[in-house]
Amino acid sequence: MEWLERTDTWLLGIALVALLGIGSSLVARRFGAPLLLVFLGFGALLGPEGFGLTVHPGLAYAIGALALSIILFDGGLHTRLAPIRSAIAPSLLLATLGVALTAGITAGAAHLLFGLPALEALLLGAVLASTDAAAVFFLLRSAGITLPKRVHGVLEVESGSNDPMAVFLTMLFCSWLALGEEAVGLGAMLSSLFVQLGLGGLLGWIGGRLIATGLNRLELDGLHPLLALAGAIAVFAATNMLGGSGFLAVYVAGLTVGQRPVRAIANVTAVQHAATWLAQGVMFLLLGMLAVPSALLGHLLPALGLAASLMLLGRPLAVALCLAPFRFRRMEIGFIGWVGLRGAVGIFLASLPLLMQLPNAELYFNVAFVVVVTSLLVQGWTLKPAARLFRVALPRRETATRRIELDLPGQLEYELVGYHVRPRSAVLSKNAELPGWARPAMVVREEAILLPNEAGALRAGDTAYFLAPPGEVYRLDWLFAEGQEAKEAEHEAFGAFSLPGDVPLGELAAFYDLPIPPRYAVHTAAEMFDARFENEVHVGDRIALGGATLVARKVRGNRAVEIGIVFHADSLGRLQRWLLRCRDALRRRLRP
Repeated sequence: MEWLERTDTWLLGIALVALLGIGSSLVARRFGAPLLLVFLGFGALLGPEGFGLTVHPGLAYAIGALALSIILFDGGLHTRLAPIRSAIAPSLLLATLGVALTAGITAGAAHLLFGLPALEALLLGAVLASTDAAAVFFLLRSAGITLPKRVHGVLEVESGSNDPMAVFLTMLFCSWLALGEEAVGLGAMLSSLFVQLGLGGLLGWIGGRLIATGLNRLELDGLHPLLALAGAIAVFAATNMLGGSGFLAVYVAGLTVGQRPVRAIANVTAVQHAATWLAQGVMFLLLGMLAVPSALLGHLLPALGLAASLMLLGRPLAVALCLAPFRFRRMEIGFIGWVGLRGAVGIFLASLPLLMQLPNAELYFNVAFVVVVTSLLVQGWTLKPAARLFRVALPRRETATRRIELDLPGQLEYELVGYHVRPRSAVLSKNAELPGWARPAMVVREEAILLPNEAGALRAGDTAYFLAPPGEVYRLDWLFAEGQEAKEAEHEAFGAFSLPGDVPLGELAAFYDLPIPPRYAVHTAAEMFDARFENEVHVGDRIALGGATLVARKVRGNRAVEIGIVFHADSLGRLQRWLLRCRDALRRRLRP
């Protein structure tokens, strides 16, 4: 009977950890703490110097690989390629050359800080070279900020596709340390890399097509989410067995499914979201159990120095070199360089030297652990301030508007949302304009369902339903706010001043005393929106200009015909002084 009691103890412990993780997620969201650190802390508490539980590195590696496959599939599933096509090339360059550059720069710092030989320093650099998909996806979704499509796309695609390069470099240097450089030729390893990338991309695309076909054609009685999840794991494992990169394959499979209309997509994404949360938690929990806190202290100061060199030198320099040909703004390059979060992938790769029993294997693991924790604390906690500092995003305004979200089976292009129209909702005013991408679906009025052409203009008491692209719905919220809340929301969203879209930026900057680069002066606001958003401008799109932000207030034919101006705090003083000068001049003219 002892084994029964032991089983119950384990089950109770696992359930309690999951419940604590769920509770901690609420605290993490409220205070901005990176949730993944909570699981690392739980793991360290359960580990050798806590409750004394141990986990074999091989088991941690196997479970970590499974968890990463789930996380990468989810990342691909939620990435929409159509709006970010211009981000694909820079993302892939960052995922290959950027990883190699980061590894090299970090290796130089490791050589100076730890006195490691060149090959061992390169191994440590490779372990820490890639950004972590779990950390990047999680923090970008929970940050509550809106990034430009190109910047957001680069961060997501890069973090989802840079693991194969990091795995290749880690395996290369591990093989050289274990067998010698003569036994493992660089040419053979490079050809192996090309085979892994080629097979990974091809098999991932085939696997994604098969998963999408199965979801659309099979009657599964609610088992569609399990088909997608099992299919993703099968793609990962089969690709590895055939000599390809399973990490790349499962991400490409998610991308392939994500670009196609599939049945039960709401259920699939809901279950996948829960599975990804669980995978992240389990992976960080196990990696935390591998850590020995007392051993970390012996390498703490040089490891913190390595983390600082990676965050302040290695990553930013690699990003600047890789993005230089793609005409990113300096602020965007700076932000992308900062959001290079390290996570479980670094600790996961650091377990390879442990498995192979290489010299200094514990050093690699301990240093990777410290670097990951430092990255999550520093970069994870400063994501919002960095976005404001680099002026690439503004926080979303959460309104008190009640939004009804409904499942729309078989669609990825739109989601169905409904709003109650209150007596003083902004949508009832004459100046209110629905965004062009919001398609009226139906109106519920006095317990009758009306089509848009039957309903006519909205009335107080209606419930209006719209089809809207995923990720754009929040831009409808202010229209259904009421009274003063609606005015404040409108002013916050669009500013208190409106101008036509064809206003020259030079005149605008001179009128409001805004410092702008001379090359902007010859363009109109509408042209700037066209260039920034690739002729796909929507109501609410924003562009930073000097000490202000331009907002697309009205859009016709994907072109901004009216813009609003939101002034930053440092510009309000100049504006107020200008208004006072205008008032005094007007008074002097009217004085008899």
